[in-house]
Amino acid sequence: MKPKIADILISNGIVLTMNETADEIQKGAVAIKADKIVAVNQAGKFSDWKVSKTIDAQGGIIMPGLVNTHTHAAMTCFRGIADDLPLMTWLDDHIFPAEAKLNDQKVYSGTLLACAEMIMSGTTCFCDMYLFEDAVARAAKDAGIRALVGEVLYDFDSPNYGPIEQGFAYSERLIEKWNDDPLITIAIEPHSPYLCSPELLQRSFSITQTHGIPMVIHLSEAQSEVEGMQKKYHRTPVQHLADIGVLGSNVLACHCVVLTDADIDLLRSHNVKVSHNPESNMKLASGIAPIPKLLNAGICVGLGTDGCASNNNLDLFIEMDTAAKLHKVNTLDPTVLDAPTVLRMASIQGAKALGLGEITGSLEPGKNADIIVVDIRKPHLTPMYNPTSHIVYAARGSDVTTSIVNGRVLMEDGKLLSLDLEKVMEDVNEIAKEIRNN
Repeated sequence: MKPKIADILISNGIVLTMNETADEIQKGAVAIKADKIVAVNQAGKFSDWKVSKTIDAQGGIIMPGLVNTHTHAAMTCFRGIADDLPLMTWLDDHIFPAEAKLNDQKVYSGTLLACAEMIMSGTTCFCDMYLFEDAVARAAKDAGIRALVGEVLYDFDSPNYGPIEQGFAYSERLIEKWNDDPLITIAIEPHSPYLCSPELLQRSFSITQTHGIPMVIHLSEAQSEVEGMQKKYHRTPVQHLADIGVLGSNVLACHCVVLTDADIDLLRSHNVKVSHNPESNMKLASGIAPIPKLLNAGICVGLGTDGCASNNNLDLFIEMDTAAKLHKVNTLDPTVLDAPTVLRMASIQGAKALGLGEITGSLEPGKNADIIVVDIRKPHLTPMYNPTSHIVYAARGSDVTTSIVNGRVLMEDGKLLSLDLEKVMEDVNEIAKEIRNN
């Protein structure tokens, strides 16, 4: 009999599979061959395997890498630039003017910093909506992290492509360039119903149908947005998208803070996915999304951090803790958004929201090897009765010691291997100097 072979064996840990039955394996191990998971089992079952490299989890938690369903990665350049402001003031008076000075190289540098932060805090896949998205794709590829990216589209001219017609052409080039890439997937990403004409939205949706790719959009993020849409179109943003035929199972709606029961019914009936961004919504005082209602309706909900100018970090461990506690206090029900539900939102449900549920988000043979190890030998993680609760309520991104994406070790023993971290931070600090001087 031929010996079983693995390139990497992650062993001696508690395996949280996040599969359909939420299997948890004490003293478990995960075997990787090339870019795929080939086996998940108790560590003793691998004694006769031929393994090229073994990673000792040292009793920690072996789990799927987290999935950030909504961010603007290059906004690391604007971290803390305009805090404590309402959404529209923040956007119109600070963010849009700052973004007008961006270019391909700045977005590349800012995204590399975001990738470093995400890899080092346990995120192995992210969804990005921003400008100069080819630079975002290149940065993610160079960092080794999985990404769904799309150029933001809106009615006014973009600092990247200019008029919208060129924006569609740019998006088509992204689709062609990154077709079949193992790490990068392209989406069409109109900004929002309030910044995009019905024609722009319909054309965006049509392109996604032609190419079989996701459409990502900000939707019902704040009361002022909803009121503006009702004044202009006499319907809510969700009703507007439904009426113009721009809702479907490939649509990821980000935020969804202000929703009517009829809106929720529309999202459910069209199988729309939702990205929940609690910290950003709290910081901008946009409100609290009705996530328990969405989950009860059977809607797929993932977690996102939003960008570093409205959060101001990309740590999904903190986001999980915030999401769970926010909805408990909002509903005065401590059973709402329990730890297993929130962890699924940050892993397999997030992957499904991005259309990537077949390749990532859980530890199962045949899936791509996107895996992290969490060190539990810490005062704030001692003792541990329930690993899932520990991940949601006690762990931090800084507790992650190992990050693997597509079978490639990006961080081991807390050391980032895929990027020169000092150079990445230095480059963004230079951009910040330029911003300060303008």
